Amino acid sequence: MELEVRHLRALCAIADTGSLHRAARQLGVAQPSLSTQLRRIELELGGELFTRTQAGCRPTPLGRVVLSRARPLVAEMRSLVTEARAAAVEGPQLRIGSTASRALSGWLRRLRRRQQEPTLRMDVSANALLRMVADGQLDVAFVHEVEGCPLRVPEGLRLRVLVDREPQFVSLPADHPATARPVVHLSELADDRWMVDETVDGEYDAVLRVLRAAGLNPPVLHGDYHTTAALVATGEVVTVCQATCQPRPEMAVRRLHGDPLGVRLLLAARTETDLDGVHPALAEAYEEVALQAPAYREWLAQRGKKPSVPALP
Repeated sequence: MELEVRHLRALCAIADTGSLHRAARQLGVAQPSLSTQLRRIELELGGELFTRTQAGCRPTPLGRVVLSRARPLVAEMRSLVTEARAAAVEGPQLRIGSTASRALSGWLRRLRRRQQEPTLRMDVSANALLRMVADGQLDVAFVHEVEGCPLRVPEGLRLRVLVDREPQFVSLPADHPATARPVVHLSELADDRWMVDETVDGEYDAVLRVLRAAGLNPPVLHGDYHTTAALVATGEVVTVCQATCQPRPEMAVRRLHGDPLGVRLLLAARTETDLDGVHPALAEAYEEVALQAPAYREWLAQRGKKPSVPALP
């Protein structure tokens, strides 16, 4: 017997309901038929997948291994069917992936105006998004490459640079003494606790490298963007932030002296045509948010730069 998606779906139903009877009802089949199917699956895989007791069915160690691989396959097949049906009725959707960026809302809005209906997949890992584009799970990805930590670009992807180097600024409590000046020296933050999201490809290593180069060894905590923002607002930590980040009443954004940290902003797709279809809208959206951020706007004006870099023909 060759395993099929329907077999994996049956295993997931048994595990989720904890009962052959309830799983059969969920799947719309007779319980004897499901029991026979399970025995055939177990014979094919070489061992019992569930322990049957009066209390129900529980996965065996082998069952847990199989389920860990089966669940994503079943979910992916469900997504495939959903997307295919939507495409048949409405036309294909544009599948976008992105790391965090304030330009996202403006980008999506502009694409909709141009009769493109995007879906969005967010991920802190740029490498994961690039892999999804290469595998055909996404059409295009907008990612950040941290300076000194090159991304692993799968073979065959096309890249387009949106911004060759965006400086990274620092986010700190609004009442921090260093906010008295528009530019902060790292030495002014020597006594602060830092927080960094280590799941962002390259960011933890880059921050640590810059701090060490400045002769600093502060405590570095780990936290996601939302936790970090909350702790900055209460005066617990400081952190690096994107140049497009806007200040809030409880949080200030300042430039770092010498711009020691930077990122490159990239668009990735499998074809140049895919890049051509989304790049202009993203460039406009990025320019919009860059000019809305006071510290970044001032940084750009001092250097006579534009916030976006057009792609070469």
